[in-house]
Amino acid sequence: MAVCARLCGVGPARGCRRRGAAREQRRGAADSEPDTDTDPEEAGGGGVTEDEEAAERIEGGRPLPPSVEAGPAGRAPLSLLELPPELLVQIFGSLPGTDLPSLARVCTTFRRILRTDTIWRRRCREEYGVCENLRKLEITGVSCRDVYAKLLHRYRHILGLWQPDIGPYGGLLNVVVDGLFIIGWMYLPPHDPHVDDPMRFKPLFRIHLMERKCATVECMYGHKGPHNGHIQIVKKDEFSTKCNQTDHHRMSGGRQEEFRTWLREEWGRTLEDIFHEHMQELILMKFIYTSQYDNCLTYRRIYLPPSSPDDLIQPGLFKGTYGSHGLEIVMLSFHGKKAKGTKITGDPNIPAGQQTVEIDLAHPLQLPDIENLRDFSELSRIVLEVQEQVRREEQEREQRQEEEEHSQQAASQPASPLGGEGAEGEETAAGAEGTTQDKAPASQPFVLPMGVISRNEDYPRTCRICFYGTGLIAGHGFTSPERTPGVFVLFDDDRFGFIWLELKSFSLYSRIKVSFQNAQAPSREAFDEMLKNIQSLAT
Repeated sequence: MAVCARLCGVGPARGCRRRGAAREQRRGAADSEPDTDTDPEEAGGGGVTEDEEAAERIEGGRPLPPSVEAGPAGRAPLSLLELPPELLVQIFGSLPGTDLPSLARVCTTFRRILRTDTIWRRRCREEYGVCENLRKLEITGVSCRDVYAKLLHRYRHILGLWQPDIGPYGGLLNVVVDGLFIIGWMYLPPHDPHVDDPMRFKPLFRIHLMERKCATVECMYGHKGPHNGHIQIVKKDEFSTKCNQTDHHRMSGGRQEEFRTWLREEWGRTLEDIFHEHMQELILMKFIYTSQYDNCLTYRRIYLPPSSPDDLIQPGLFKGTYGSHGLEIVMLSFHGKKAKGTKITGDPNIPAGQQTVEIDLAHPLQLPDIENLRDFSELSRIVLEVQEQVRREEQEREQRQEEEEHSQQAASQPASPLGGEGAEGEETAAGAEGTTQDKAPASQPFVLPMGVISRNEDYPRTCRICFYGTGLIAGHGFTSPERTPGVFVLFDDDRFGFIWLELKSFSLYSRIKVSFQNAQAPSREAFDEMLKNIQSLAT
């Protein structure tokens, strides 16, 4: 602010100039009085003056009079006010839109120039990717400044990825700028069991400018077109939606027609096509539970996992098979020598937000040859041996920690022998990890053992490497949860699997290949905090 004041010749810094130039500047900037407005919606308001007419000439491409093209007496300009207005438009247009209200407070000249729509058209394009021909807005009387201030800037905090609070089921919402709309798209997995098919999506709400006064929020839920809705930003990283006309969600055939329509959209089939009685119960339960919300939901922000060059594969979002529950969305993230799969969508057994699988990258598994791999007991023997090894290592680690604590308390005893022991243990673990990468073959044959159930029989028949891991299982309502041993199977950069030994079941996961914007975590700590929060909510 002070810098702008000095540049334009107002404020306490005027006395630092040469006396003659200062007097001349004061005569040429009689209307340059400070302004106190800070609202983006008001940046550039006011009546019509010569400065405004100059700005309008810029917008319309008309020539400017010689008096605004150079400083007095042909010398170089000493302040921004002496620069040609078209140059000021270029300068102001390169600044972040959030800084322009402060610039408008400097003087009324700046405020008039900031009414030039070229500035705001550029900010809409560079900050929010609005590529439409914004000149068409002139027909409706809506300016680019209105679009920026009343739509894009006002609702900027809801752009990105979100998880709705729908009990154990969760979900994945992506809020994006789409043309002159802000739209909330709910992403749905493909129909079970086609895990490699692309994601499906449907709009839940949209926001746009119908007139200059304010943005309009519309609910898109149901089959009767857009209708009145409301959005409230509850707090940082949380907002809620409300439908004000829930009668638009009802169908003439009543709940039975609504259920059949939902079933076709959710599962791509009719209830008669589903012969498994338990699956029918789960489907009906999900419909009853989710439909009661009527698109009145609370959303919490989620981030995509940060990546590192040392990661086994690129972290991200995957869709995976979960038996009778169908396909669910899982986030794969890496944490040193561990990898975690966190549910973004869930089910009554393991709700959204819980860590469904954990992979121990320090303990690779050497699978038997293809014939012995078909024997489930042979695979179980290998996995249980590694499980016992992991248990012993954890006990030894805890014992070393206790010994180190005792040694620190006894100041008279040197800690170097124990320190050497610990360093040796770390070196061994690091060496094991390095060996894992060195010995991992490019590919090896893979087949599921006899008796292991898979929803998708079209799984890859070769894999890169396997690791010991644990999977979370529980009863209905997340009762008696426990971690059981399993096998993480990496097929390629975009697919992996997990064999649940206790369930004799196999889950296949395929990467979600969508470029999500505004979804990167600001820091590793912010991502870890997000994971902790969604897990605590699920619990």
